[in-house]
Amino acid sequence: MYTERPSRLSGAVVWSQTPGPGGGRVLPDGCMDLIWMDGRLVIAGPNTYAFVAGGPVEIGTTGLRFAPGAGPAVFGVPASELIDQLVPLDALWPEAAVRRMAQRVGESPARGGVLEALAAGRLRESAPDPVCLAVAADLRRGRSVAAAAQEIGISDRQLHRRSLAAFGYGPKMLARVLRLQQAVGLARRGVPSATVAAMAGYSDQPHFAREVRALAGVPLGVLLGE
Repeated sequence: MYTERPSRLSGAVVWSQTPGPGGGRVLPDGCMDLIWMDGRLVIAGPNTYAFVAGGPVEIGTTGLRFAPGAGPAVFGVPASELIDQLVPLDALWPEAAVRRMAQRVGESPARGGVLEALAAGRLRESAPDPVCLAVAADLRRGRSVAAAAQEIGISDRQLHRRSLAAFGYGPKMLARVLRLQQAVGLARRGVPSATVAAMAGYSDQPHFAREVRALAGVPLGVLLGE
């Protein structure tokens, strides 16, 4: 069974998957995760497409999902270097230290809390790019990339460069991903597709359908039925 809760870290979510069937389609969300799985720590980079999670879960998995733009400050590398990848944390940090961290997480009855403490320690030393955090917030509210850039006072070229480091891809791709997350959330609550398209800012219902296929890999009806 999958569960999640708000993290004490701004914009983050602690999630867990208890032993069981597992699986399920995971949509791109502009986020990066620190995950304890199979007794080790791994990083899930930002995705540009949906994927179907693995099969049965034999050992519970716990993750900390950072808000878009926050992950690079924790991991110490640009998001673009981890895009569409699942990378062992010891590929970036000292192996012995990561092994001790993984052991601490595995031995704790509150694994999510240990992950939060690890991330909080890193964030005390390195803060996320405030420009990109502000852009992500604007895009989540439905503002255009151009309007967000103008509000902050940054050129399109600078914004694109900083977005690659913070999100793994440019601001226009992030806008698509965040809009799809909002739209699918509405559709899962039973809102009709035409209404979803209008509320989420798509030009029309066919535009919404094309974006679902492009980013989720399946039609909306299949996605909602999975």
